Amino acid sequence: MSTKKKHVVFDIVGTCVSFDAYYDCIDQVLGARLRQHCITPKHFGFTWQTLAELEFTFLSISERHKPYQSVLRSMFYRSLWFAGITDPRSFATEEECERCVQGYSSLQLRPGCFESFQILRDAGFTVWCFTTGDIQRVRGYFERAGVHMPLENFISCDSTGVVKPHPASYRSVLDKLGVDDEKWFAAAHMWDVSAAVKAGFQGAYCTIYEKEPCLEMAGVDMRVIADTLPKMAQGIVGA
Repeated sequence: MSTKKKHVVFDIVGTCVSFDAYYDCIDQVLGARLRQHCITPKHFGFTWQTLAELEFTFLSISERHKPYQSVLRSMFYRSLWFAGITDPRSFATEEECERCVQGYSSLQLRPGCFESFQILRDAGFTVWCFTTGDIQRVRGYFERAGVHMPLENFISCDSTGVVKPHPASYRSVLDKLGVDDEKWFAAAHMWDVSAAVKAGFQGAYCTIYEKEPCLEMAGVDMRVIADTLPKMAQGIVGA
């Protein structure tokens, strides 16, 4: 009897969870003022999170790993500056910054996330979640939605101090799984899933967030591409 197991490792924020609540919070706190400068809350939110992700990654590479949310908080005024606000500290208070940061903690699961997990579990897959964030925070996204996800199936880059997309971060997950097991990585970030494929996973990509796969940049074979999470799960099962 075969002891080979099947695993799917999901990225969480951006894949299982959308950024809509974060953008909506920025709109509620700063939206009217941002629009006076022809800046949409969503565009500012994307600029802010992208700048924070860049800083977060560079800090990790230089062996100064910090929790992502603390980096996000630190990048607030710098992001306003790059968005075109010439006097950021007069534009928004630290209390308003904190309210927007808390909006990032209020993200919600995407439609079809629970369904995709169930499709995979029914087909014998173990579902894992791999995040650059704090496990308690990201687990809260599932708990608030009433979706069961065992604590032991969450893996955070915080535990090793090596963040995605460094190959060592994915290899640390691969090492937790059986050598001969079937191992998939599923994400809505092409940079994430393509790096996981390079490290040794089979790749499944959902276009729900980025829309354009930009496969010419990825440089790897993507086994499954779908426009919803359930379709991606079905593609993995049928591969």
